Amino acid sequence: MAKVKSEHKLRGGIDKKPSLIGVIIGSLVIVLFFGFPYALMFITSLKTRLEVTDIPPVYFPESPRWQNYLDVWSSSVNPASSLLSTTVIAVGATLLVLVVATPAAYYIARFRFPGRMVFLLLVLCTQMLQPTVLAVGLFQEFKGWSGYAVWGALILINGAFNLSFAIWIMQAFFASVPKEVDEAALIDGLGRLQTMFRISLPLVWPGIVTAIVFVFVNSWNEFAAALILVQQNDLQPLTVSMPRFLGLYVQDWQYLFTVALVAIVPVIILFSFIEKRLIGGLTAGSVK
Repeated sequence: MAKVKSEHKLRGGIDKKPSLIGVIIGSLVIVLFFGFPYALMFITSLKTRLEVTDIPPVYFPESPRWQNYLDVWSSSVNPASSLLSTTVIAVGATLLVLVVATPAAYYIARFRFPGRMVFLLLVLCTQMLQPTVLAVGLFQEFKGWSGYAVWGALILINGAFNLSFAIWIMQAFFASVPKEVDEAALIDGLGRLQTMFRISLPLVWPGIVTAIVFVFVNSWNEFAAALILVQQNDLQPLTVSMPRFLGLYVQDWQYLFTVALVAIVPVIILFSFIEKRLIGGLTAGSVK
């Protein structure tokens, strides 16, 4: 009898859910830990140059200088054109990767061909290469590309360096869909492409969303290739133009943090918009 009670207590202790207070405290700790750098950036963006460089440091500005957010747009750095450049490159690279990776991942997941595992291994190994390692080769390849064509070069480069991850993650999601689903669609008269677009793609939304977020963020934050290839200031993406606020004799840290916050906003908007699709894809088919 005592043994049964002890087992019941043990089972009750294991099944006991965490308290609401503990969940709230843990969530607050996580939010504060990850949100502190952004809060510090925001506070610094409202300071004057003297308040940023003052010793001892001034943690909070005496009067928030919202004018900083207007001053950066009229500066010689021209963050508006840099923001446009970054957006075009990131969106273009993301679309390119999706167009190429989706059929490739579907084919790898659905068909068995000689050298399939070797191909997947080579795809995975390409993740070890980064634009910094291939800087000389990239410069030699695209040094003749000038003007807006350099955006096309960066789209190709970012697409190439993110293609392997997209193929790898998406083929895993395609492989998780039973082949019988495709076979039923083929029996009903759909072609292979129609089956992929109309049947398989709606079932692998989590993988597509993961690939979109990964490629977009990586392309948005890319620095090495853009620094090497883009020579015109008005065509440089934000990652390259932002350091120009730090001159040889004057360092406008408050403007640098202001532009950094502006650069974060599109990524946050994308993630908040696409998160609903991710949750929808994860729960699709759970209710008949």
